[in-house]
Amino acid sequence: MAPSTALMTDRYELTMLDASLRDGSAHRRCVFELFGRRLSGGRRFGVAAGQGRLLGLLRDFRFGEEELAFLRDERVVSDETVRYLENYRFSGSIAGYREGELYFPGSPLLTVEATFADAVILETLALSVLNHDSAIATAAARMSIAAGDRPLAEMGSRRAHEHGAVAAARAAYIAGFTATSNLEAGRRWGVPTMGTAAHSWTLLHDSEEDAFRSQVASLGEDTTLLVDTYDIAEGVRRAVEIGGPRLGGVRIDSGDLPLVAAEVREQLDRLGNHDTRITVTSDLDEYAIAALAASPVDSYGVGTSLVTGSGYPTAGLVYKLVAREDASGTWIPVAKKAQDKSSTGGRKSAFRRLEVDRATEEIVCPADAAAPTDARTLVRTLVDGGDIDAAAEGAAGVRAAREHHLRVRNELPVRALALSKSDPALPTVSA
Repeated sequence: MAPSTALMTDRYELTMLDASLRDGSAHRRCVFELFGRRLSGGRRFGVAAGQGRLLGLLRDFRFGEEELAFLRDERVVSDETVRYLENYRFSGSIAGYREGELYFPGSPLLTVEATFADAVILETLALSVLNHDSAIATAAARMSIAAGDRPLAEMGSRRAHEHGAVAAARAAYIAGFTATSNLEAGRRWGVPTMGTAAHSWTLLHDSEEDAFRSQVASLGEDTTLLVDTYDIAEGVRRAVEIGGPRLGGVRIDSGDLPLVAAEVREQLDRLGNHDTRITVTSDLDEYAIAALAASPVDSYGVGTSLVTGSGYPTAGLVYKLVAREDASGTWIPVAKKAQDKSSTGGRKSAFRRLEVDRATEEIVCPADAAAPTDARTLVRTLVDGGDIDAAAEGAAGVRAAREHHLRVRNELPVRALALSKSDPALPTVSA
């Protein structure tokens, strides 16, 4: 049985639940919306990610004996609320953007319709998952665009929380990376894994030559040899001598990468290894990758910058109540009016208008408005009356999200592909 996720929440979610059960408002139907008021860092688009993970965590959002005992012992809620939580199962509905979809300010990424009691305690879990995964996916998409057709490997596990590392590898794969070094991401989510050897492997042996010979004997001629432990030019010479003309690749993890890559390519070609690939690592981000576009580099490995969202580790998404039933059962829109933190009341739907296969604007409108005829529907059902759409979960869900992302990314106008800070590539309009 999977561990409960019910206490992955802030205390005030449960104190609000407790008070609402006391005054009777807990059972009012409500609509909560998860959205972003702006894009982090002046980026031109965002990538929605984490929906498949969230659905799996929702399956395990149960209050077992250990969770209930903690709430009792810490006097977080009343005994009546503890009894209510004994049988808690989310029974509402969730609609939202598909995982891998692009989003813009005001996009209703998730819409949760349920009783207040059902919906309010999901706030922290939903935000923690989508804020993290969307930040990583957005950074990964920018790196993927900068890399063009060259493969990208995610290598940031040692720079992240152990569970965050797995989630980051998953999000990066959805947004265009081709592999990860993280084995748990491979096992759990079906992300292709890769990896050969680190500098410690070379340092372990009495000579670089011994290390290379052992690696080739173990992994075959198609392996990639790390050539910068000592002297790069000498490392390349030894790699070719030992691996022969069918040596798969060399990896460079230091130095002035554009200059070093050019020198290594020239040396490989001079030695007859025209098909030996060059992989570069060493603290890359989207800007460094773009700077290497004209260099003879075949693939990239990215670590720290990716798993920290390339400077923006959260997507800045919020979860707000936008509609509720009043005491008579009538639906009324509600909205926050605070300066710079306002929201728009009412349940919404969203569409993306296309002209000749290129997106031109994001349309956010009341849920009961007629769908535009020249636009793509963005909102789909993820949970219906407590029943979760299993197609969005697991490795199959990750593959589907990746395919969807790469498809819809082709809808972006050219100006969206630039890395410089600017306004969102698509305006968000009301209909």
